[in-house]
Amino acid sequence: MISEPELAFVLEQRVAHLATADAAGRPHVVPVCFAITEGCFWIPIDEKPKRTLRLRRLQNIEENSAVGLIFDHYDDDDWSRLGWLMVSGQAAIIEAGDEHRRAIAGLRERYRQYREMALEERPVIKVTPERVTSWGTLSA
Repeated sequence: MISEPELAFVLEQRVAHLATADAAGRPHVVPVCFAITEGCFWIPIDEKPKRTLRLRRLQNIEENSAVGLIFDHYDDDDWSRLGWLMVSGQAAIIEAGDEHRRAIAGLRERYRQYREMALEERPVIKVTPERVTSWGTLSA
């Protein structure tokens, strides 16, 4: 679903923004780390300080599985280099099993910080893309 140039652009980004909405459609957007395996995006619930594991993003996904992921590049000096890519899709919360293990392996490969965290004990968010939209310059 994602073209090679789009995938290259996504992989250059270290952070994406995950947009969820509750059952009433109230939006919630947070920056997230991510990995891509088997055509899906994986977002961890990591050990960074959080007041609760009942995070708004998880509650929203339970109520409304439609999500968006935004990847963007902003160049303060050269606006001809601006670009973004949006993935619209369905999210699921995965807490165990083979998919969970592969997601954690992908996240640890991408972010060295996750090699020290007990991600096995936490859920991951799986985003299955349904539509990809992009604009601007996606190449370096």
